[in-house]
Amino acid sequence: MGTSTPGRHGEERARRTRSGRRFPRTGTEPATARSPLGLRLILSGVFVPVFVVSAVLFAVWAADSGPGDSPGRGPLIVLAVVCGVLAFLAAADLLVVVRRLRRERGSG
Repeated sequence: MGTSTPGRHGEERARRTRSGRRFPRTGTEPATARSPLGLRLILSGVFVPVFVVSAVLFAVWAADSGPGDSPGRGPLIVLAVVCGVLAFLAAADLLVVVRRLRRERGSG
């Protein structure tokens, strides 16, 4: 009768924390689950320049708008700020994804 050691697979697939300690799997997550790092890399790489260009264009448009123009200066400034924040978040995600990919591949 084949008896399995319950801790064996848990130890093989244990997760590491930042301090280097290992915790056994809980059994609730899929054994083959992987983060979609490639997709996140592509999306962040595409949207960083899109949001940066959009923020610059909205800022220039806001600077050139007059008192009676529609849309007014206020909404254009809000759009420029929102695009700037989204560019920052996409760039931060890009850095996180690159760091994780280097760590997975063992080159960093």
